[in-house]
Amino acid sequence: MLRRVQLLMTLLLTVSLIGFLSYYWSVYMVGWLSLIIILVVLSVFVIILLENRNPERTLVWALVMMALPVVGVFVYFTFGQNYRRKRMFRLKAMLDEESYIKYRTQFDHGVHNQVFKHGHYAKVVKLIDSISRLPISYNSHTKVLTNGQEKFPLLLTEIRQAEHHIHLQYYIVRDDELALELQAALIERAQAGVEVRFLYDAVGCFSTDKAYFKKMEAAGIEVHAFFPVVLPFISSKSNYRNHRKIVVIDGTVAFTGGINVGDEYLGKDKAFGFWRDTHLIVRGEAVSELQLIFLQDWYYMTGERLFTPYYMKPLEVMENATGGVQIIASGPDEPYETMKSLYFGLITEARHSVYIASPYLIPDEDLMTALKTASMSGIDVRILLPSFPDHKIVFYASRSYFDDLLLAGVKIYEYNKGFMHSKVIVVDDAIATIGTANMDLRSFHLNFEVNAFLYGTNSVHELTRDFYEDFSNSSQVERSVFIRRSFRQRLVESISRLFSPLL
Repeated sequence: MLRRVQLLMTLLLTVSLIGFLSYYWSVYMVGWLSLIIILVVLSVFVIILLENRNPERTLVWALVMMALPVVGVFVYFTFGQNYRRKRMFRLKAMLDEESYIKYRTQFDHGVHNQVFKHGHYAKVVKLIDSISRLPISYNSHTKVLTNGQEKFPLLLTEIRQAEHHIHLQYYIVRDDELALELQAALIERAQAGVEVRFLYDAVGCFSTDKAYFKKMEAAGIEVHAFFPVVLPFISSKSNYRNHRKIVVIDGTVAFTGGINVGDEYLGKDKAFGFWRDTHLIVRGEAVSELQLIFLQDWYYMTGERLFTPYYMKPLEVMENATGGVQIIASGPDEPYETMKSLYFGLITEARHSVYIASPYLIPDEDLMTALKTASMSGIDVRILLPSFPDHKIVFYASRSYFDDLLLAGVKIYEYNKGFMHSKVIVVDDAIATIGTANMDLRSFHLNFEVNAFLYGTNSVHELTRDFYEDFSNSSQVERSVFIRRSFRQRLVESISRLFSPLL
């Protein structure tokens, strides 16, 4: 029914605009056009009310509809429809649930080397286990990679040693020097008989020359776009993107984190300079969890079912495994706001400290309350952000939250050495998460994301040390200085924040 209403209203808008352009001099036509637009806007607003959204977002949509009726209706049909999201991803949710159940039945991780004691964190561990469909592995090893210079030489070395298969999934792949080096390594392995599958996001790679992917296809590499769209700026599909970065090689080693494929991630873009980001290399059981998530996305886009022992084989016990590793996927197909709930749980369970790194800070009221409450309770809450934008509206919207946080005692740092793009949270130097999900509404509600949760591993301590290094390369925002910023800057921040529920 709602689909028919959408089509009818789109048709009415189109006819109205054509009529307006043809007879703009006619007062009679203008009157009818105004009436039609009012009826369409009211109908859309009724649909928004029936979706039972967060009241704050409902009010934002209402304001947009009143201020810019035609534009507002267009933006809603393109980006704002909750009911379409449920319909679009119902099949994927069912397919993923089936594979999760099979995985948990066949691959019982057990407890091989459980050195992390839940203790005070039993509640948050239980929360993560309840929301996640994948178990904690105490038979995995991880190492933190703090920038592209650490990631890509290691990644290319592992790829060149591949013997059976290579699975890659990225949000952004540039057709630049680094991407060409990756392409050459993949083609060489494919020609040597290694199976290579490459899944890229259609919108994230919209500007990438398609010849880049066609060359790999010609060499025998299977390449597919995730959720392809013809016109990314006027299609509702463009709002739901696969933001995951996963590489799995031979089912024994995997990479995940915040780093895409492009020269800027090596610090070669003069506009950004040094690119501070965080990635993770994984060995052991948790590799099979990243493999499963890749295969789910691959199956959804290609119909090729690869959940076989060849790709999902049990792994030997890791002699040097410490602590626990758990891979968690989230997306618009999930019944819960997975990443938001888990971030909230981490913040509220902290005893001593919460360190957060994110290029964007667009929290909702729940997370704002959690951050402020933790800080006012004596928890050392620190947030690390970039000092200059890659997306201006999001950057200024983020700054609009500073004053409330600073007033509650939250420490905010702006990274000065280059551009800060890490997505990391560390709690009490005991639990950490690293992955692709930003601290913003898009990552919580719209994007497909994947994070690794770490319990008492050596990597948690590495991440804590990295935070202190980053703080030393940052400027702490002082509230006494921040509140004296210009009226123009405050106005820009407030206007940007007004649209934050839509970002």
